[in-house]
Amino acid sequence: MAQQPSSLEMFLPFIAIFVIFYFLIIRPQSKRLKEQESFVGQLKRGDAVVTASGILGTIDGIADQFVTLEIAQGVKIKMLRKQITGSQAKMLEGKEKGKGN
Repeated sequence: MAQQPSSLEMFLPFIAIFVIFYFLIIRPQSKRLKEQESFVGQLKRGDAVVTASGILGTIDGIADQFVTLEIAQGVKIKMLRKQITGSQAKMLEGKEKGKGN
């Protein structure tokens, strides 16, 4: 007669999958979220930024939840602060690295 595996042996594959899932998905995502929140918290007037929709602009005004971006001479838009995804300098720097210079 075959002996049934213990409950620990039955759950060991599920525990291993969860640990792998945590280190490959959950942890890096929370790290990126903290970096994004830190970046958005440090925004100031005059910063050249990129929005989530790909709009390039310079911050003209900042409120608690909103920023005013100047996207062209005399053209300003108001948008949610959390929609700012990065600085133009970092985006261009990343593009230069991708070219293989």
